[in-house]
Amino acid sequence: MRTASRFLIVIIFLGVVLGGIFGYKFYQFGQMKEQMSQPQPPAQISATQAQTESWTPAIKAVGSVEAVNGIEVANEVPGVIEAINFESGDTVKQGNVLVRLNAEIDEAALRTRRAEAQLAEQEFKRIADLLPKRAVSQSQYDEAKANFDAARARVNEAEAQLSKKVIRAPFDGTLGIRMVDQGEYIATGTPIVEINMLDPIYVDYTLSEKNLPNVKPGYPVIATVAAVPERNFEGTVSAINTSVNPETRTVRVRATLANPKYLLRPGMFATILTRQPEDNEVVTVPRTAISYNTYGDFVFVVEKNDGGDLVVNRRTVTTGETRNTRVAVLSGLEAGETVVSKGLLRLRAGQKVAIQDENQKQEASE
Repeated sequence: MRTASRFLIVIIFLGVVLGGIFGYKFYQFGQMKEQMSQPQPPAQISATQAQTESWTPAIKAVGSVEAVNGIEVANEVPGVIEAINFESGDTVKQGNVLVRLNAEIDEAALRTRRAEAQLAEQEFKRIADLLPKRAVSQSQYDEAKANFDAARARVNEAEAQLSKKVIRAPFDGTLGIRMVDQGEYIATGTPIVEINMLDPIYVDYTLSEKNLPNVKPGYPVIATVAAVPERNFEGTVSAINTSVNPETRTVRVRATLANPKYLLRPGMFATILTRQPEDNEVVTVPRTAISYNTYGDFVFVVEKNDGGDLVVNRRTVTTGETRNTRVAVLSGLEAGETVVSKGLLRLRAGQKVAIQDENQKQEASE
């Protein structure tokens, strides 16, 4: 009897404890349900209006910077370097002497040729004086004249050979790093120094064949390079290739840019905008207002619902060119419509919103 009483007491105690636990959980569930049934506060957003701007149509491409004239200076004849008349990085004029090779043998050969030419000239003059007197035959005169002409030609040849021992700048430009040393023997064609004409300078790039009708010589060009990201280099299209590459269906275009401070260097990677002479009116929004998606770009447009509250609706748009911080919207949005400029990821269609800036509130209400 005593055992049954104890068992009954334990059961009653467990019932009270479990009942308290389930009651508390039921109370918590009711509180959560009540909170969820209450309307959510509007999401705080930043908004802006789509604007109409006048943009010059431009075709974007990538290319490389090329020197108008750029070569590696090399020697035409072998020899030992006797004098180097430049330093790496010098600016030179056409004809400036860069390197002199030892020319003792060539100078001696030239003196020999000149002596031979002087003797041949004297012999020719003597025979020419005797020809009117019929003291010599016509064939002797012709032979003397031929010997004199040949001697003069040998002198010219020796002079030309000697001149090749002096290596000069082929055009105005800036020198690179010297690649030879004093007293070094250099074989024919040894690179001595790189020279480039840097102002003006070319930028070569390719465009799709479909863009060919929209590009003509004289059209303005703006180029940018990673080395000077804050600077725009302006120029014009100077030449368009006469054929289209049959493999890539692209055409090569060359623009000429001013480069007075030598900021552009041959070989640089450049981004080029080829502009057209007429402006177009386009609708633009900030880049942060566009959500780029695999299935299409979209914006959140701020509108009023039937109750007069501000809500956002998702709208698919077609985007175009990007300039600085703004994107051109080709379709799907009208100028003057208010769009969310920040915080797109936490929004959903039909959600109530509150605009933080007072000016933006007035724009949205209008």
